[in-house]
Amino acid sequence: MVVIKKDDFISMQGIQLSNVTKEYFNSQNDKFCALKAVNLAIKFGEFVGIAGENGSGKTTLARLLNGLLLPSAGRVTVNGMDTRQRRVIKEIRRLVGMVFQNPDNQLVSPVVEEEIAFGPENLNLPRQEVNKRVEKALQIVGLENLRQKSPHMLSGGQKQRVAIAAALAMQPDYLVLDEPTSMLDQTGRRRILEHLRKLNRKHGITIILISHNMEDLIGADRIIMLHQGRIAGDGTPWKIFQRDDHTVALKPPNIVRMAQILRKRGYRLDQQITTLEQMENGICRLLKSTT
Repeated sequence: MVVIKKDDFISMQGIQLSNVTKEYFNSQNDKFCALKAVNLAIKFGEFVGIAGENGSGKTTLARLLNGLLLPSAGRVTVNGMDTRQRRVIKEIRRLVGMVFQNPDNQLVSPVVEEEIAFGPENLNLPRQEVNKRVEKALQIVGLENLRQKSPHMLSGGQKQRVAIAAALAMQPDYLVLDEPTSMLDQTGRRRILEHLRKLNRKHGITIILISHNMEDLIGADRIIMLHQGRIAGDGTPWKIFQRDDHTVALKPPNIVRMAQILRKRGYRLDQQITTLEQMENGICRLLKSTT
């Protein structure tokens, strides 16, 4: 009998991509390489942003993380489990929840609470446990008053929250979201991002947020930049936003660009400004220093 020590278990936590390549074939049987020799480690409890232009490999990467796609070469592991091993794929997909760009493609039930219960029911859990998970997921995303509504009659932001709640009911360690705010207005986007930060900070769920909008990734612990299927950058939001090359044609958030302009005009603002609050504090300190 093999005994796994607690320290060994902790060391296994996380998602690891080792020299991962993913190739596709088009209708003419021509080979296309979406990801090329990617090495990446995502630690348990991180909030990771993944950014890149259209066609950079973001969605392919997302689908590799829970075995919806398998690598053409290399290895993807979740908490030490290889996605290529069929005997563990069900557990991997429970651990790594997925939320896609268009919630209408993900919602299958006529009532919100039935949608959230769908996954746990397929695990053959006792009814009491299913109800408990549904209730908790509804509370986390703030949809208790809409539990009897049809998901398809809700707003775009509410639909995304239902999709997130359905993933949360499976009690994942990781939540991968592929462009979840791209179809939302500014208010809906802000609410979804607030919920994701709460899931990470308060509930300890690892968030992997994929977006081409750098504004969405301000609150991440780190941002991974993809370009033509390869990792073009990996660092804190501040480090990524300061990149001065044009390899990845994505603009930094407006607040960062504003701070850069003010510094070029001679204003001695704090160095690391990525949020409105930091900008306000920096300007207040600047005004105090000049009076």
